[in-house]
Amino acid sequence: MKHPRSICSTRKRPPGRTLAAITALALAGVLLGAAPAIAGPGGSPDQGNNPGRGNNPGSSTGRGPAAVANPGFESGLSGWTTAGAAGAAKVEAGGADSANRLTQWLESAETVTTSQTITGLKEGWWTFRAAIKSGGPVNSSSLVLTGCGTGGATVLPSTETDDQWLSFAVSANVAGKCTVSVSTAGAGAWASIDNVSFTEGKVERTIRGADLSGVPKNEDHGAAYFTAAGQRVDPVRAFADAGTNLVRLKVWVDPADGYNRKQQVAAMAKRAQAQGIRVLVDFHYSDRWTDPGAQGTPAAWTDLPATDMAAALYAHTKDVMEAIRAAGVTPYAAQIGNEINPGMLWPHGQTWDVDASDNVTGAQWDNLAMFLKAGTRAVTEVSPSTKTVLHLTNINNGIGGLTWWFDEVTARGVAFDIVGLSYYGFWHGTLADLQEAVSTLSGRYNKDVLVVETSYPFTLEDNPNAPWENVVAKASQLVKGYPATPAGQAANFRAVQDVVASAPGGRGLGAVYWEPAWTSVPGNGWDPADPTSGNAWENQAVFDYAGKALPALAEFGPDAGGTGPLR
Repeated sequence: MKHPRSICSTRKRPPGRTLAAITALALAGVLLGAAPAIAGPGGSPDQGNNPGRGNNPGSSTGRGPAAVANPGFESGLSGWTTAGAAGAAKVEAGGADSANRLTQWLESAETVTTSQTITGLKEGWWTFRAAIKSGGPVNSSSLVLTGCGTGGATVLPSTETDDQWLSFAVSANVAGKCTVSVSTAGAGAWASIDNVSFTEGKVERTIRGADLSGVPKNEDHGAAYFTAAGQRVDPVRAFADAGTNLVRLKVWVDPADGYNRKQQVAAMAKRAQAQGIRVLVDFHYSDRWTDPGAQGTPAAWTDLPATDMAAALYAHTKDVMEAIRAAGVTPYAAQIGNEINPGMLWPHGQTWDVDASDNVTGAQWDNLAMFLKAGTRAVTEVSPSTKTVLHLTNINNGIGGLTWWFDEVTARGVAFDIVGLSYYGFWHGTLADLQEAVSTLSGRYNKDVLVVETSYPFTLEDNPNAPWENVVAKASQLVKGYPATPAGQAANFRAVQDVVASAPGGRGLGAVYWEPAWTSVPGNGWDPADPTSGNAWENQAVFDYAGKALPALAEFGPDAGGTGPLR
């Protein structure tokens, strides 16, 4: 990530219901009405609507669709049963890619559920997928699977920012039959669905990560972490207990404060592994933050020509990887650069002319490819099983800004395993933009996609004990449907994860929360050269200003029957 800055827009919403409450309400709604039993074909060899990829544990590996009655609501509510508030569910025009859609809307604090039971299903994992729109209070609508064996429920994300359809999914381990439903609860809540399918396979958040780069410095400066009940806890253990299965750790070359070097990274990698968590190493190739506005060359490399700079990058990468391996850790993945849309090691690796006054003119794609290959080679020589990640940001500038970059590096033979993306809803467009990026990039380059940075505020109020204007400090910056409250923060993080995992193509791995343990302590501000600098991101940590865990910590947990430790 980067140093402080500001940006975007929304309005506050009343608190919503919990996922558990919605699930209970949906189940009650299903039981109130006898949903019609629709026979499925069981082991049909035909592929479903989103077959995904079999060797990706996070993908939907569908082999055959079940016969959902009236999946596009073209015959009204035929085949479906509604329960709850009278008249709250209706079929109307304006479907995703068909004439009609189902819309549920509540004027008062009631509930409504529309459901269908499918029978004759082959035993195993099945996925309920639909095109969705949603709005109203936080956590007010969900897709729910009941009576299946192992059920599942997923809260619908808010689409109020752009009113675009999202593809959304929830999976269950089915034993013969299953009831699929959409449930809505609370005054002002609404949801629309269309194009319903029920397909063999599983969609889940394979990676549920946390960037804990700042923990060593925070702890050295006196930070303390507590459970919601007030019991002191090791922060790495807290994330492990919550279900986190990947820790991201940044590496700087020679930072002014002495942190985020190979010693701390190796120690934190060992600490994470002791808690059963895999590691993603984030090479910045700088002495400080890198991002689209800053890709500064390490001071020790400044006067090197590009070929020698590539050699220095290779040696640095190999040195860090060897230190991590010496600690007994095999990293799951390593990023070769951080938010490198404009290239890295400016100006030699720039993708456009970032400084017209220097003697390096125009894009230097060949140099950038040389740098990326040097980093990748060092990683794979030390740790052949470690995946490599190329990390971009600024989805809000359009998918063309991402494909342009990847087309250039792939044309030069740069090999990598995972597309990494930053996605902050207050800067980087809508959830529909995010899902489009995941599906487009995974399909175009045949790669899995991981959001390696995301976060959201739990409050807009400054910490009274350490006032520093927060990066997100105004209601106008918030994402519609997600207030700056503990519940809003948790819901936004879960929405990002689910939108990635549900992306058509089945290649979205999940998301990594950026610095959820960077709480405010004197001496650990954003500027490594200035111990008096403050923390403008503390209102986006998943620990409050007293150091107590917030509800967002629970959103690192796996889905029912889902992946636990990352293999």
